Amino acid sequence: MPNIHDARILVISAKGFEQAELTVPRDQLRSAGARVEVASPDGKPIRGWDKTDWGDTVPADLAIPAARVEDYDALVIPGGQINPDLLRVNADAMKLVRRFLDSGRTVAAICHGPWLLVEADAVRGRTVTSYTSIRTDVKNAGGNWVDREVATDQGIVTSRSPADLDAFVAKITEEIGEGRHERRKAA
Repeated sequence: MPNIHDARILVISAKGFEQAELTVPRDQLRSAGARVEVASPDGKPIRGWDKTDWGDTVPADLAIPAARVEDYDALVIPGGQINPDLLRVNADAMKLVRRFLDSGRTVAAICHGPWLLVEADAVRGRTVTSYTSIRTDVKNAGGNWVDREVATDQGIVTSRSPADLDAFVAKITEEIGEGRHERRKAA
């Protein structure tokens, strides 16, 4: 079981991620000792969305197609409306998400990020939370949607919004410490 000090974590994002939902987990997990890398679709910097307007640009460490699941202990998917909508139709991003899910590694998604879990058919029969506007999408995909700051089901961590970031990061850290999760296929 990896200790957070030895953990390697991958954050995947396209432009339009909710600023805090990428930067807070990245920075808090780095402060805890983890090595955190950001992958964008093409390996180029990505610009965030900060509440009501464009936010800061974040450098990418690699392109999503270059990311190898076996190099990481966890995957983090920030939300915002734009980022997950772009990634859920990106074949490379979805292939990577499915590989992480199949590997039993921790997968964490916040806000609209669970759209990628819906697209990967990973919420069926699982307890999941998300931003309220996509709860019907989660339910229609067979998920048990709950309204709480963090939900965890077999190493899949989900949260609702930037207000839940502390609980989200704490749960990611806890799940990494538990090691790989034996997941049943989505029921």
